[in-house]
Amino acid sequence: MGFHPEWNDISPLITQSQRIFIKKLSRNDTSWADSSKNGHQNGFFIPRPVAESDFFPKLSNSNPEKPHIFDVEYPTFWPASGEVKISTIKYFSMRNPTDKDKAKPRYEWQHTGIPKEQFQLLSPASLLLIGKFKQASFGSSYWFVVVDSVSEEAEIIETAFELGADFHYGLFDPALLDKPASETDQLIAELSLAVRDGTLEQFIKNQALPSPETLAGIAQDKWLYENDLHDMNPFSVSQPGDAVMRISRDIEYSIYKQAELRFRAAQVARLLLHGGGDPVGNLVRAFSELDSIFLSAAQTRKSRAGLSFEHHVGRLFKDGRIRHEAQAVFGGRRPDFVLPDVKELNIKGDVVIVSLKTTLRERWKQLALEKPFGKIFLATVDDRVSGEAISEMDRNSICLIVPESLKKAKESAYAGYENVITFRQFFDEEVKFKRPSMIIPL
Repeated sequence: MGFHPEWNDISPLITQSQRIFIKKLSRNDTSWADSSKNGHQNGFFIPRPVAESDFFPKLSNSNPEKPHIFDVEYPTFWPASGEVKISTIKYFSMRNPTDKDKAKPRYEWQHTGIPKEQFQLLSPASLLLIGKFKQASFGSSYWFVVVDSVSEEAEIIETAFELGADFHYGLFDPALLDKPASETDQLIAELSLAVRDGTLEQFIKNQALPSPETLAGIAQDKWLYENDLHDMNPFSVSQPGDAVMRISRDIEYSIYKQAELRFRAAQVARLLLHGGGDPVGNLVRAFSELDSIFLSAAQTRKSRAGLSFEHHVGRLFKDGRIRHEAQAVFGGRRPDFVLPDVKELNIKGDVVIVSLKTTLRERWKQLALEKPFGKIFLATVDDRVSGEAISEMDRNSICLIVPESLKKAKESAYAGYENVITFRQFFDEEVKFKRPSMIIPL
């Protein structure tokens, strides 16, 4: 397992738990582990709603001379290293407790007594999972796992617990993960009926994944309805970046997952029930085909995310009447958008190149090759970009565009960097103020 537990290690712990606490770690929660220059916090903070719930052990005052401090010591199990630590939760209930005039309530719960090495060198927005065992195990009633945000396990956890784009922390009932949704029950009923009636082939033919354009349109329409808006004009939508992130990562993904379930379930049903034979025998004989189905599912899911982002940003340009050209080819490059168009670029006018990447990793480095052609902007909804990567982008004259909430989020590293702007700033300053000619007049 090392310090990077796999899902196969985490899943049994979740099953053995009566409740799960998940927190997206802020920079304060982890930076202390990387260097003493970042402070001596030596732990993470517990959000007030969770601290005031009955999830953690009950706190009490153990020092009468400091009646404003409540604490508790308790054993915690860390599966990644197999160790049991004696951890401490402290609640500092007052600020300036000795000064009657300045004293006021303070809501700060700090959890210490944790293995420092498991919090070192974590990517921004990594996850902390804490489970409360149904029955004490490994000498403790609680287990703790830290999951780096760039790992596959983080993606699995986000999907399993349906963590939205605006997720920060939450308490979850593991039992609810096993309860099928009504749509799933409906699909099971439809498949069962098709098998009994001998219409399975027709049922399978009727299942198909919607095109990226169709998915994007459905998701946009749902968001517009929810927000009582008629279009996605970025000059009237207060937080256009957050809108795109919500539509792409939450609304559209939810729609896609249900469509994917129907499509892939139909594919698997065809293999398992082929020729009315034994499902187990068919499973063994068609294993390579099953493997191909699930590989295709994973690849389609990843490519969908990029196309989704492109469609929604394109909708912002369209509804904002911003002159743009998508997927234009020049100099052997094909950025997502050129503003206003390639013609302007060829005459060396004031051109903006906007590239989109849902996740950055190292792929942003290819954008430096586009520098001679125009000012480069890289739009992303990735909250896991490190400060080192942001600084390197700055040295390559690349400006990041991020959703408004991510720019100020405590879990991300974006705050304080001049080469990181929000979608709101991009449309107001880079387009409307600096390049008003890019907006087509009414």
